[in-house]
Amino acid sequence: MSFWSSFRIGASALTAQRLRLDVIANNIANAETTRTEDGGPYQRKDVVFQAKDAENPFPSFLVSNSGMLPYMQSGEGGVEVASIIEDDTPGERVYDPTHPDADEEGYVTYPNVNIVIEMTNMLSATRSYEANLAALDSAKTMALKALEIGR
Repeated sequence: MSFWSSFRIGASALTAQRLRLDVIANNIANAETTRTEDGGPYQRKDVVFQAKDAENPFPSFLVSNSGMLPYMQSGEGGVEVASIIEDDTPGERVYDPTHPDADEEGYVTYPNVNIVIEMTNMLSATRSYEANLAALDSAKTMALKALEIGR
């Protein structure tokens, strides 16, 4: 694996975790949103990751380890966002007949966002981001040390 491969893998992880943090921030921002364009309360969203070249890893492995095609980008690993899914679990119903979004019985359906879960996910994404930054820093340090050998 080349240094550039390490950088690309690390960059894909940083991009994926940044998107995950954006989605978590959106969930937290909409934790009290009872009315959306669709008419109901906000539905929590979650990010689904997958390994790059997950459908057919063997050709990627062959290309990256053959030595015959050293500049091909295929099969160098990393992570990508497969999709952003909506959590369809129902939100909490609270009795508040004065709320503008209350139904005929006086209940308001709030989003299915749990702040504790979102904060835990945010800490996890932040730690993953920091770990990938450390890995990138290590790869950079190794590349610089390799350049110093030639002096």
